[in-house]
Formats: sequence, C-alpha cells, structure tokens
Amino acid sequence: MSRGGSTSETEGSERTCIVTRRAGAPETMIRFVRAPDGTVTPDIRARLPGRGVWIGAREALVAEATKKRMFARGLKEKTEIPTDLPASVDRLLEADCLQMLALVNKAGGVICGFNKAAEALGESRIAALLEARDGGADGKRKLRQSARRAGNGEVPMIGLFSSHQLDLALGRTNVIHAALVAGRPAENFLVRCRRLAAYRDTGLDGDATTDETEIIGPHQGSGLEAG
Repeated sequence: MSRGGSTSETEGSERTCIVTRRAGAPETMIRFVRAPDGTVTPDIRARLPGRGVWIGAREALVAEATKKRMFARGLKEKTEIPTDLPASVDRLLEADCLQMLALVNKAGGVICGFNKAAEALGESRIAALLEARDGGADGKRKLRQSARRAGNGEVPMIGLFSSHQLDLALGRTNVIHAALVAGRPAENFLVRCRRLAAYRDTGLDGDATTDETEIIGPHQGSGLEAG
C-alpha cells in the first residue's frame, strides 16, 4: 500500500474522468475525496486516504461536475459540494506549482535576471524559462530570441505567475525573468505547471491555446509525489 491510500487508488497508469468517462494519466487529472464532514475536497497530490474520484484537469469539467452533483455516485456517499470548488482547485494547483518552484530554488536550480538567464541558455542545460505574467512583452520576445540563438528554441516559456508570486516563491524582489536548470526538481515543476495550464485552458506561457500536446506534454510519470 502506498502512502495516502490503497494501491488501487494511488498507483497505476490511468484514471477515468467521472465527467467525460475518458481515461488519462494521473498528472492530467485531479483527484477528489470526501472529507470527514462530507465536503468534496480536492486531493491535488493524490495522497489523501479513502475512496477518490478523478476529473480531467480542466476548470470546465470541474464546474460541470459541481453543477450536476456528480461526486456522490463515485464516492458512494452523500456529499456537500462547495460552490467555489473550481476556483479552489485553481488556487491549490497554483500553490502546488509555487511550492515546487521554491524547492527548485533551494536546490540551486533557478537563475534569476534577464542577462543571467540569457547567458545560461548557452552555458547550461535549461529545462524552462520563467517570465512574470505582468512582465513586458518585449522582454519575453528577447528572451525567446536568446533561446533560439543558443540553440534552445524549444525550451518552454512559463508565464503563469505574477512577479509578486515569483518574488515570494524565490525569496527575492522584482523577479521578472529566470531560467530553470535541467534536473528532476525542474521536471517536477514542469509537470505541475502543465496541469495548471491545462486547468486554465492556456499554454505554459499563459496565453490561450487549443493544443493539448503543448499543455500536457509527453507522459513521463506524474512527478506529483516529489516535495
């Protein structure tokens, strides 16, 4: 038995969404459990004990399950569904990303500042670039150009978080640009960011997209237990 639940609940390669009935990898979905008070609770890291149900990581799907009260059948108990459940899931996914970013930083995997990030593209294996959501479009364009010149044009640009959020996660001030050094911590951060982007129906850069390949990325293990 794995931590936080039975083997059948927390291990294996696919889960089935209670809304669409489509199977998917755990990192592309959200698990929900029934709290002791009967309230439906998001289990972002799939660790909480007890029976769980899964929904594809899309805000629209969580909203549909909330509206149609679809949780009770899967959980096999009477449930109370918070009206703000879709927004609550977004906040939890966002917090999970930022907590993982703090761990990447603690491991020495974050290079802050436009010039340092641009230099790192030609000197290190970079897993991703960070651009504050409220940063200027010109800075994002120039950083992408730096990546292409360094032969790293395929490095993803993450623009899901504000400068204030990046400041808090990294313990710095006025963080607009950063690069993440390749390694397991950065990959686990990317898994979380892909799920948040999917939930918001955007690309990793925060812009609207309909390309699920960009949002979800290749299956590479959930990475959700780290940290």
